[in-house]
Amino acid sequence: MPHVVRVRAPEGVAQAPGYSHTVWGTGRIVAIAGQVAMDEQGHLVGPGDPTAQARQVFENLRRCLAAAGATFADVIKLNYYVVDIGHLPAVRAARDAVIPAEQLPASTAVQVAALFDPGYLMEVEAWAVVPADRA
Repeated sequence: MPHVVRVRAPEGVAQAPGYSHTVWGTGRIVAIAGQVAMDEQGHLVGPGDPTAQARQVFENLRRCLAAAGATFADVIKLNYYVVDIGHLPAVRAARDAVIPAEQLPASTAVQVAALFDPGYLMEVEAWAVVPADRA
């Protein structure tokens, strides 16, 4: 059995586009703080551009996961915080570029009034489970 199991739609629950309803795994839990479109020098990437920001967010997530010995294949949950729900397609496109459809994690998307700085359009946090042989 794989170390991460995804159930797109448990019995009696309608299948949702773009995420799995239930995900579990065995191994070491890794929590990744919310990532924004900030480069290595702490500067905003893609002012006003949700596509550029989403790409940077997922690159930052990739780097954080790698620091824990994890990959996007180990992600069990993503939480999206967007200042405009209309930016969700850009977030999903960036996610789909790094996570195959058969490995979609559970997720939650929330529109928020603001983030810590008005230039940032989104923040994404991740939970992953790293298998014991990589822990």
